[in-house]
Amino acid sequence: MSKKTAKFLKIVLPLLLGVLLVWYSLSKISIEELFTYFKNADYFYISLGLFFGLLSHLSRAYRWKFMIEPLGYTLRLPNSIMAVFATYLVNYTIPRAGEITRATILTNYEGVPFEKGFGTIVAERMADMLVMLGIISITLFLEFDFIYQFFSERFEPQKIIIGLIVILVFISLLLVFIKRSQTKIAIKVRTFVAGLVEGIMTIFKMKKKWAFIFHTLFIWGMYVLMFYVTSLSLEETSSLPFAAILIGFISASFSIAATNGGIGSYPVAVYAAFSIFAIAKEPSIAFGWIMWSSQTFMIIVLGGLSLIYLPIYNRTE
Repeated sequence: MSKKTAKFLKIVLPLLLGVLLVWYSLSKISIEELFTYFKNADYFYISLGLFFGLLSHLSRAYRWKFMIEPLGYTLRLPNSIMAVFATYLVNYTIPRAGEITRATILTNYEGVPFEKGFGTIVAERMADMLVMLGIISITLFLEFDFIYQFFSERFEPQKIIIGLIVILVFISLLLVFIKRSQTKIAIKVRTFVAGLVEGIMTIFKMKKKWAFIFHTLFIWGMYVLMFYVTSLSLEETSSLPFAAILIGFISASFSIAATNGGIGSYPVAVYAAFSIFAIAKEPSIAFGWIMWSSQTFMIIVLGGLSLIYLPIYNRTE
């Protein structure tokens, strides 16, 4: 496969998947019914969710300054904020292109070499990944009985145990292969893992590491709070159990990586998570669309304004 074909598929496939998932979600609920949910939603809670989402983005922009300073540069907060919103907006067009745009903005307006700026973004993603794994672990710990009961009702416990053993053995063999093999794939994986570890360790070596850790936890706290508060906007989802909030949030978070900005995949992921708790499909999908639409609206507005104002702000400085 040529590089051009691979690049083309990376752009087109997520878009096609998004269109397919949009069709699938709308096949579960009529347009008229979906509009009714939007019409009857409590926009106070939607606005409050937007506020918490805004706080998370501002915190992310401020956190970035802690990673730039050790490189010998001072990142102006307005540029950092606009770069963050521009990143989210660009990611709606080409997956992960936003990160390149963000590093380019840093180079053009702050004079930070592209590779150094991009490196801080990668390290930042590593920190976010660790927190996400922490949220998943906490969810499994708090809701272990429920999760175990859910799967044991659908699968025989012996098969679950055997399946877990098979997975652990497979992972162990895979790790041994990656560690000892000299194949290109194994070397790439080892290099990637080494980069992950190095990036994570740089977080603990920075001068303002505790401030960085605080903002990282704050960002994800706002994400969860944003998801929970928005669920209060619909009567049918206003009394969701805490387990549903956590599992729904985790499922929705992963869906964003599946398509451009979670187009189509976000409502389906919420529906899949809520179905575990026997929540009706119509309000589940409607909540997913409300959640995704409100955040997308904020990104389009603030991201668009950021792209317009960036050259103006830096010309007048």
